[in-house]
Amino acid sequence: MRVLGIETSCDETGVALYDSEQGLLGDALYSQVKMHAEYGGVVPELASRDHVRKLIPLIRQVMQQTELRLSDLDAIAYTAGPGLIGALMVGASTGRALALGLGIPAVAVHHMEGHLLAPMLEETPPQFPFVALLVSGGHTQLVEVKGIGQYTLLGESLDDAAGEAFDKAAKMLGLDYPGGPLIAKLAQQGDRQRFTFPRPMTDRPGLDFSFSGLKTFTLNTANAHRDEAGQIDPQTRADIAAAFEEAVVDTLAIKCRRALQQTGFRQLVIAGGVSANARLREKLAEVVRKERSKLFYARPAFCTDNGAMIAYAGCQRLLAGQHADLTILARPRWPMESLPPL
Repeated sequence: MRVLGIETSCDETGVALYDSEQGLLGDALYSQVKMHAEYGGVVPELASRDHVRKLIPLIRQVMQQTELRLSDLDAIAYTAGPGLIGALMVGASTGRALALGLGIPAVAVHHMEGHLLAPMLEETPPQFPFVALLVSGGHTQLVEVKGIGQYTLLGESLDDAAGEAFDKAAKMLGLDYPGGPLIAKLAQQGDRQRFTFPRPMTDRPGLDFSFSGLKTFTLNTANAHRDEAGQIDPQTRADIAAAFEEAVVDTLAIKCRRALQQTGFRQLVIAGGVSANARLREKLAEVVRKERSKLFYARPAFCTDNGAMIAYAGCQRLLAGQHADLTILARPRWPMESLPPL
């Protein structure tokens, strides 16, 4: 089965073609990061308009890349949520219209399920069951995964997601948007021992997260080291970035270890944009070594939003006989636990 995947949930337009027998045949991605950087964050209306401009050309690019025609497609998979409603509507309406015009089925894919299953595109994929850490700009969740659609939420952020915290901390330090990669780069030059930042909610039982207090601690530390002109010297900025990053990845690692112990599972999957963070991967590698477990994640290009993860996730549901009706489905909020199991 050849499935065209369409991803337009936020600020990246992704298209990919996945074959159930041959694997990933082609993919293309357009990022709006430079446009939104001027505003310090994603502007929903601008994101929607850019998806309109880029989606059809990207579909053509992938078809040319694979040397296939639209008539060779067996189905369409599109991101239906969660995400920005206007951005979602672009992909959903285009995907549904394509499917209707070609006379093939379409399936509405959950964005976070796409992230969760992205490591399945690698040469050595995880096997069910496993614990998944979904960590991105909008979500920080620990999920027990027994199979596709068999999800139990173990814990989540009670306020900011880890990715949001990275972006806000970056802004406090005068860095551009998106802040996660810039904090990580600056942290490499910093002394991780100079400042001791809190590890929120690790001194109590449970698997929930909270990053708002850490964000406030970062702001207070930064303000305490500004000179009369309001500037922070370069080394101190790097030290604060290093301490912040260390606090976030330590917090995530502590909760991941608890989740492995609680479930008894021996596989840990990390997915979402923040899963590309090198320091987080180092910390979680230590966790799985101590727990005699294994760590899985997608290649960096498939950690952030992309069409390949949507094509794969959609293909699995289509093979199980699931598809969408003629309704153009877009859900800005959509609990992953509500998804039907295969």
